[in-house]
Amino acid sequence: MRTQGTVDRRSLLKITGGSVAALGLAAAGCGGGSGSAGGDGTVTIRYTWWGSDDRAKRINQSIALFEKKFPKIKVKTDFQPYADFWKKFNTQASGGNTPDVFQNAIGFLRKYDAKNVLLDLREQVEAGNLRLEGFRAGLEKFGEVDGKLLGVPVGSNSMALVVDQAVLTRAKVTPRPGWTWDEYHDALARIQETAGRAGDAGPYGIMYLYDLYLRQQGKAFFTTTGLGFTEADLTDWWDKAAERVKSGVYADPKKTIQAKPKSAVTAELAGTEFTWDNFAVRYTAEGKSQYGLAPIPTSDGKRTGQYLGSLMLSASRRTKHPEEVARFIDFMVHDPEVGTIMGYDRGVPATEAQYAAYVPSDPVGKQIAAYEKQLVDSRVLEPITPHPAGADVCEAAFLRLSEEMSLGTRTVADAVKQYFTEAKTALSA
Repeated sequence: MRTQGTVDRRSLLKITGGSVAALGLAAAGCGGGSGSAGGDGTVTIRYTWWGSDDRAKRINQSIALFEKKFPKIKVKTDFQPYADFWKKFNTQASGGNTPDVFQNAIGFLRKYDAKNVLLDLREQVEAGNLRLEGFRAGLEKFGEVDGKLLGVPVGSNSMALVVDQAVLTRAKVTPRPGWTWDEYHDALARIQETAGRAGDAGPYGIMYLYDLYLRQQGKAFFTTTGLGFTEADLTDWWDKAAERVKSGVYADPKKTIQAKPKSAVTAELAGTEFTWDNFAVRYTAEGKSQYGLAPIPTSDGKRTGQYLGSLMLSASRRTKHPEEVARFIDFMVHDPEVGTIMGYDRGVPATEAQYAAYVPSDPVGKQIAAYEKQLVDSRVLEPITPHPAGADVCEAAFLRLSEEMSLGTRTVADAVKQYFTEAKTALSA
């Protein structure tokens, strides 16, 4: 569900372009295994992730602590940018050479479970090698699929509306918890009138935001086996988006594309933009203004449809060292010093011990912490439906076709029809 915090979801999926699915992945059975054992009983496990050099530095510091505490377990590391990570992972998995431990996300759990890649960590929990106690806000259940524990959360995030505070002040807009979509769109019109820029970057291509909107209606983007909405639902979403692009309430997509890798907000093309809350650090680094986090609009003044998402650590079903892998995962998600080292790099720490150990001192970190605390305290959070196999391909198609619709290279009707055709193929593969 979350990627590295220096790039927004649109950019990431534009980069990946569905290439993960295109590569294909042969089913990987049990047996074999990665990792190695030395003559003195020392075990080496392999750990891979995606992210920046800064994330790698933090993770390597954390691993040094682990190896000091567990001198008989050595960790061999590797990391790449998001798209390169999944290309390499597919190659490894198809050859039966998956790393013992790897960073994972909700959209890939069912996909790789169906291909016999993921280890069910439940046995290690029962053996006492991996603790599920002490997680925040029910996050320990985030990696559960059909009774199996396929991932353990390392951090949390949720969708938010990033705002240029100076622009909202000039427009006399004050977002509040429980504000409605009508109020949100009225606010965008006032921004357009007072700031000389669009109200929003254009939310129509963000699959996870549309999921929240659907959840507010009692539906969801995905069921456990397919799509949870109709062609009529998506037609309504994209029809309204096309109208707002034409009116200038949503930013000109040609200009937002040209501005990349900067966001539409920091490029001063829009006053607001939906993204993951922990991505807020990007805006301060890129832009000249002051930026903040605002609540998700609602349909009824109450239900936001939100949940806490998370990056996770998963294990290979082929690993020869499940106990050592479990102890490593346990250390990385529970150890307080690791929490201090990692900070909010992978989201707000998932466990109470790490959450208490790292208290952000920077303004952006404080905003992220306050935003998630408000979500927990207000009890708006709901369980997430585990994504079906093929969800990653569906997300890439949603982004691409919504962009074509916004640019006018496809009609709404054609974009909707094409989306359902591609999604049906992806989800039945």
